[in-house]
Amino acid sequence: MRLSIKTKQVLGVTTTVGTVVIALSLYHLSQLARVSLQESEARAQMLSSAIFQRAQAVVRRTGDPYTALRQDDGLKDMLQASIYSPDVTDAAIVTPDGIIIAHLDPSRIGKPLPDRQPIEELLRLNGLQQLWVIFTDPGRNVEVRSALAQEDGREFGAIRIGISTLLVRGILEEGLKSPLQFVLVALLIATGVAVLLAQLLLRPIHVLRSGLSRLQRGETGVTLDLPKDEFGDLGTFFNAVSAKLSADRSELAGQKANLESVVERLEDAVAIFSGRGEMLFANPAMHELLPGEAASTPVQGTPPQPWRELVQRTIATCQSYGPLSIMLPESQRGGERAEPQVEWLLTTHAIQDLDQKLIGVMLVARNLEYLTQVQSTLQYSRKLTALGRLSAGVAHEVKNPLNAMMIHLELLRQKLAGRPALVGAARSETAVAPGSILVPPAIDVTAALDHVSIIAGEIKRLDQVLQGFLKFTRPEDLRLQPVHVPSLLQEVADVVEAEARKTQVRLVVQCPPGVPAVNGDPGMLRQALLNLALNACQAMPSGGDLRFRCRGTSGRRVELVVEDTGIGIRPDHLGRIFDLYFTTREKGSGIGLSMVYRTVQLHDGEIEVQSTPGVGTSVRLLLPSA
Repeated sequence: MRLSIKTKQVLGVTTTVGTVVIALSLYHLSQLARVSLQESEARAQMLSSAIFQRAQAVVRRTGDPYTALRQDDGLKDMLQASIYSPDVTDAAIVTPDGIIIAHLDPSRIGKPLPDRQPIEELLRLNGLQQLWVIFTDPGRNVEVRSALAQEDGREFGAIRIGISTLLVRGILEEGLKSPLQFVLVALLIATGVAVLLAQLLLRPIHVLRSGLSRLQRGETGVTLDLPKDEFGDLGTFFNAVSAKLSADRSELAGQKANLESVVERLEDAVAIFSGRGEMLFANPAMHELLPGEAASTPVQGTPPQPWRELVQRTIATCQSYGPLSIMLPESQRGGERAEPQVEWLLTTHAIQDLDQKLIGVMLVARNLEYLTQVQSTLQYSRKLTALGRLSAGVAHEVKNPLNAMMIHLELLRQKLAGRPALVGAARSETAVAPGSILVPPAIDVTAALDHVSIIAGEIKRLDQVLQGFLKFTRPEDLRLQPVHVPSLLQEVADVVEAEARKTQVRLVVQCPPGVPAVNGDPGMLRQALLNLALNACQAMPSGGDLRFRCRGTSGRRVELVVEDTGIGIRPDHLGRIFDLYFTTREKGSGIGLSMVYRTVQLHDGEIEVQSTPGVGTSVRLLLPSA
């Protein structure tokens, strides 16, 4: 049976106090027994002395002492009065041979009186021995003897006073009532005090146990408030250990989250097995490849598969194997294979501890078809990059003639502006005689200037298109750094405040405290948010609300939302809003939202647009945190 510390302490204190009280009680009882025996001896001696005096007086008056002693009424009264002594059983006068001469019971006269232990022998024992004799042998009788002698000194008998230990025990038991009550009260008080002391002394231990239990449940930041004593020093050490565990746990949680995030996003299928062959972890790619395999399922005893054999071999030899090329279905459902078959490369890696003991196996499966697709995509990307550079060069070469055309159109406008409204003679309808001078027709300068303005406007529009194209295809140098999101949104709100005031748009920035910083280029993010805010203001010509919101999300991401209560976007236009040059406004360029989409892509983020015509539009950006 397992006892608690509190129970042990209460039992220890109670037992100690009880032992001391019992020892003192036994000592007191032994002293009381000795005193009782001494008092019994004194009473017997007193009775014996009185009988001796009477017997001596009777014997002096006659020559036959036995007959005189037997017939003396005074002596009889003395012997019968001895019965009133609390511990005397009998009193008798006997001959040297032990034959009763006089007795308080006349019927026993003439009969032998059995020998009994002298009380002196009992008094020579120590107190515990006397107590043992009284309580273990209550029927024992002892006696006090006094010799009777004549005047010539010849002994003719003896006085024998019997004392019963049973009567002495009764006297002791009567005197034990008060000490026993004292013992019980002392034990009760000792138990109560022990409980209180245990409660006070063991409270720090209970606090420590509670703190350890909280740490075991995974709580962080556990601190203890203990008295300033030895337990206080232990509490200080516990708080230091708790803080270290919390820091380590937070660091490990961050590392685990980063590792899981990395592994889960891998295109390679990855699984971790224990040293016994049980699957401990598998990323989504591995679950998709092996949907029938559950965690904690050992590879031994399962149907043979190439990957199982490879894992078993690694566990048996503690060596890495692979790559091994196998054909596996692209997907499995319910254990049935699905076509077509895909070639995979399997590799196992032995995971060992510092003592080079195997603690696990990592299985990696790589889809060769996916690698081929990636290589094709890379080649296609290189071709697109080359084509983009070529297009940028062509656009740059086209831009130079446009600039020259704009210059010469401006010169032409200046020359025409100084001429009269109608230049030259009117064309004649009659035939021109041979040999005569041909006169040019009259020129309408105002109409010519209108044509020049139209040509200049179209050249400017073409230049704007080329500028947007160059800006969209030109590679950007990202200057990544931690960006405080609430401050960024407030800056954008301050910039668009003047434009919002024109159309009575109310600006609201809602960012809770503690939003993580994003890892991005401040200038590019500011321009992207500014484009979204200006589009939102233009979508609310009759006023409304423009809200900027931000918050931290799972996966180490930060959510930024720009939402308005404007006219919204038509469903058939919603899928094209990020296309280059697509616009629904009369003077729109169709470049702003394309730049927003490109900026989010460069930051490894995500963008989502939700819009309801007549209700408003919400643009949600997900950017990686710093």
